[in-house]
Amino acid sequence: MAEPLCLSGGTEKKPHWWLTNRMIAGKYLKDAKVLIATQEPAAMASALNLLDAALLLYPRLELAAELKARTLLFLRRFKDVAKMLREHIPSLNRISLDETASSCSSSSDSSSSDGSFRRERLKLLSSSSSAGDRPPAFKCFSVSDLKKKIVGGLCKSCQKDALWRYFVLGQACYHLGLMEDAVALLLTGKRIASDALRRESVCRSDDSFSFAEFSVSGDFSNQPPTAPKTESERTSQLLGHIKQLLRRKTSAVAAMDAGLYPEAIRHFTKIVDGRRAAPRGFLAECYALRASAFQSAGRIADAISDCNRTLALEPSSIEALRTRASLFETIRCLPDSLHDLEHLKLLYNTMLRDRTLPGPAWKRQTVQYREIPGKLCSLAAKIQELKQRVASGETGNADYYGLMGLRRGCSRTVLERAHLLLNLRHKPEKAASFVERVEFSDEEEVDSAGDRAKMTSLCLYRMIQRAYFNLTKILIQEEEELAAAAAERQRRELESEETAARIDQAPPQPPAAAVYQGVFCRDIAIVGSLLAQSGFGRRPIPVTYEALSC
Repeated sequence: MAEPLCLSGGTEKKPHWWLTNRMIAGKYLKDAKVLIATQEPAAMASALNLLDAALLLYPRLELAAELKARTLLFLRRFKDVAKMLREHIPSLNRISLDETASSCSSSSDSSSSDGSFRRERLKLLSSSSSAGDRPPAFKCFSVSDLKKKIVGGLCKSCQKDALWRYFVLGQACYHLGLMEDAVALLLTGKRIASDALRRESVCRSDDSFSFAEFSVSGDFSNQPPTAPKTESERTSQLLGHIKQLLRRKTSAVAAMDAGLYPEAIRHFTKIVDGRRAAPRGFLAECYALRASAFQSAGRIADAISDCNRTLALEPSSIEALRTRASLFETIRCLPDSLHDLEHLKLLYNTMLRDRTLPGPAWKRQTVQYREIPGKLCSLAAKIQELKQRVASGETGNADYYGLMGLRRGCSRTVLERAHLLLNLRHKPEKAASFVERVEFSDEEEVDSAGDRAKMTSLCLYRMIQRAYFNLTKILIQEEEELAAAAAERQRRELESEETAARIDQAPPQPPAAAVYQGVFCRDIAIVGSLLAQSGFGRRPIPVTYEALSC
């Protein structure tokens, strides 16, 4: 850092180093304002370098910090904004508070200091905001008007310095998918801005209103609009959009918890198919939740498609990998399920090696670090089980009925209808169309997400075509068997009808008389009576009929 030289041979007093730093920082700040006014990305990137140099020289320069944050927001570098103001993110503060409380619970002395530390971390205003609570320096004056002006001026300056953090960080949190944090920050900023405006109007005396501030002719068209009003309007519009998204998501999650899966799918579809783009992190979470709803509703292909979209937006999504592996196991596509489980195992091993969760500190995680060893053990056992099933030959009996969403024994008409609907939904040509409704911070992320979506959609489309081909072959074979059985049954019916017809056409024959219907007994009786009449031997012939009963 260059110090100014003494021109009078050392007779002049050398200026203080902090004054020199402030002067140089002020010059950098002035040049940065000129570059920012051009609104060109290259010029604003150069302005960022100047602002970094100014903050390095004078870290307490509030205007330089504000310009840097707003420039990063204009350049859509939302992660840099969150990294710059990470201590003001509410959810991150809650996480750090929990960790601090758990690590410092053993000592009572440290707990008291940690309590004050937590209170300081929970404050969204800068440390200079406590100046508004201090008593005014000029207590010797008893003029109440002067007291109001001093206190109001202190509060106004402190809150004005910290107010930009709420609006800038709130917008950055929205673009990063931290909806709850964005709502909390923007609402707090609006409340503080309205309180400051009301306090300013109360503390102002009647003499402070000058006619020079207003147009004498009554023409207000030439006056430029004030910046707080424009920012307030943008904040109100953004808040309305965020609240609508959060309401629909809350309704969808409540429907899932109640078991109303079609209702949950309808609410999630309204979110992901909305006309206004939504942040990538928020949409990835909604796609993962809708995949779970599709899985519970029995729509396997749609659930796999939503998992593919989630992984296209967030390649390290643990929930999407776990859900897709379960879906592949349900339809007995064991190699694909093994592939996802191996990917999940690689992610867990990376977390254990790096001793941290994937993504930035403010990213919402579905798993905690202390749960990873147990999950890794259960995952290894599951992988070993699937490998044994693959080795035993269970790879060729995939459940294509489950993939198509059909019941066994359905007709070919139902199969054709289901195939047509799945083709319309999961065409590879339309696989990347959902990316247009996703808000990215970098153009390279758009291309990579589209490529991943097309690749996974092509795999799903081929699986659907293979299922349709196999089911068509099965149904044709069943129809042939049914036709053969029907023909055999018809042939037997015709034969029985012909036999019955021949019997009906034959002439009727009288029934044959019984040959031994009492004839022998009657003849014996007649012979006996004749012998008795002729007086043969003058004695009757005894006749026994013991063996001649008829």
